[in-house]
Amino acid sequence: MSFITRATPYFIQCNSHGSLPVYTNVRNGGTKYLVTIRNVQGQLNSLANDLKKSLFSHNSPEANRLKVQAIAQRHLVIMGGRWKNDVISWLTSKGFYICTIII
Repeated sequence: MSFITRATPYFIQCNSHGSLPVYTNVRNGGTKYLVTIRNVQGQLNSLANDLKKSLFSHNSPEANRLKVQAIAQRHLVIMGGRWKNDVISWLTSKGFYICTIII
């Protein structure tokens, strides 16, 4: 199941559990914290630019540390802080919701 937001040129397919595919990855003994958005379809660079512009207010300390990188044509890696909940809230505000699975 996937959700399409008509105002954006990308959409994000939910994972098999019905959740938004936003994951964390901690590396280097806890000093490097990555947030990954998987299953992005459409224009991945548009999602990266939208995140850079509107996840945090302009010139805030978080916005200055934020780095977004597209990998593997369907995944986005966000570096610079522990922002998984911020990313999920941002996606929800843009119209992407947790999917419901009908069994």
